[in-house]
Amino acid sequence: MNDSSLSDLSLKVVGSIHKVPAESWDACAATDRREINPFVRHDFLSALEDSNSVGLDAGWKPQHLVLEAADGQVLGCAPIYLKGHSYGEYVFDWGWAQAYERAGGRYYPKLQCAVPFTPVTGPRLMVRPDLRAETRTALHRTLVAGMIELARELKVSSVHVTFPTEPEFEVMTAAGLLPRLGRQYHWKNDGYASFDDFLEALSSRKRKNIRKEREKANEAGIEILTLVGDEITSEHWDAFYKFYQSTSDRKWGSAYLERSFFDLLSARMGEAVVLMMGRKDGRWVCGAINFRSHDTLYGRNWGTIVDVPMLHFEVCYYRAIDFAIANKLAWVEAGAQGEHKLQRGYLPRATYSAHWIADAGLRGAVARFLEAERQSVVDDMEALTELGPFKRENASP
Repeated sequence: MNDSSLSDLSLKVVGSIHKVPAESWDACAATDRREINPFVRHDFLSALEDSNSVGLDAGWKPQHLVLEAADGQVLGCAPIYLKGHSYGEYVFDWGWAQAYERAGGRYYPKLQCAVPFTPVTGPRLMVRPDLRAETRTALHRTLVAGMIELARELKVSSVHVTFPTEPEFEVMTAAGLLPRLGRQYHWKNDGYASFDDFLEALSSRKRKNIRKEREKANEAGIEILTLVGDEITSEHWDAFYKFYQSTSDRKWGSAYLERSFFDLLSARMGEAVVLMMGRKDGRWVCGAINFRSHDTLYGRNWGTIVDVPMLHFEVCYYRAIDFAIANKLAWVEAGAQGEHKLQRGYLPRATYSAHWIADAGLRGAVARFLEAERQSVVDDMEALTELGPFKRENASP
């Protein structure tokens, strides 16, 4: 597009993703729709809203920022929510909230720029890729400034941008937001022709251990199916949702996602959904949902109603690697946390968040905490990479 149309920009807040045409929103995420991170697609975010998985009652009130040219063309946008709690974020600020409230402050509500319930790195300052680089940078800064201005207008304590890309993270920290470093465990496809080819890159002991784990999981007589797109039916979703609810009850106390969300996924973006389902004696007994982009498989939720050793590793990690190799994907991201992933070929990789805090006292305390935490994360990542299962010449993140 012609950058000369960038005069008289306007920045507005919308209370629903449906206030922005899907093609306009998605055009800010990638030039080629096939390359959009699945979690920032209009389809995904609208499914969250339409299923009431997010909304006022869920404590995630949409306050999306939209940047428009004078002719009404959408040039940029950011998924933002007004929140009354810190659930479903995976970058933990409970300690900050408690400290501030003990001191007499009011931490909630706050603004969260994120994809709800999704600890996946992806674009947060979405600006049309067909603009010149310097224009895109200026619009990134405008979106950051807009978040802060919105926070001031709403008189909230803070703005938190979680799991942005590294270039976006640099723009935010340059604008004065406090930088936070995290880590996840991701598997990298170094051009492997098969799972056995991947195993050859590991040390002998780790290679044997993974083979034993796969044998243990598969000797239980569970048939594991990999279902994609139209192969996934309501029957599969009914079974999977029970697994999801069971896991949520054990870990968090309640499920974030409503049952209808999964039907909406199939209807709107089924080609991006990869569902691993296990059955035994005609009954579904486990499942894991994944999403795919043009180069990455993202593992999200898992659940089971049986107790089978190593089944979780097989369904969530090893079958994901099988799928990535078969489909020539570069990465598998298996979700948040979990040092147990390390010995299964998933190495540490940095994640980012950035934070604006209105109160100077709280901001100073958090800044000091984050400075110490960042160095600890860097040191841990280096040490963990050394402890990984790869032969020394293959041990790179």
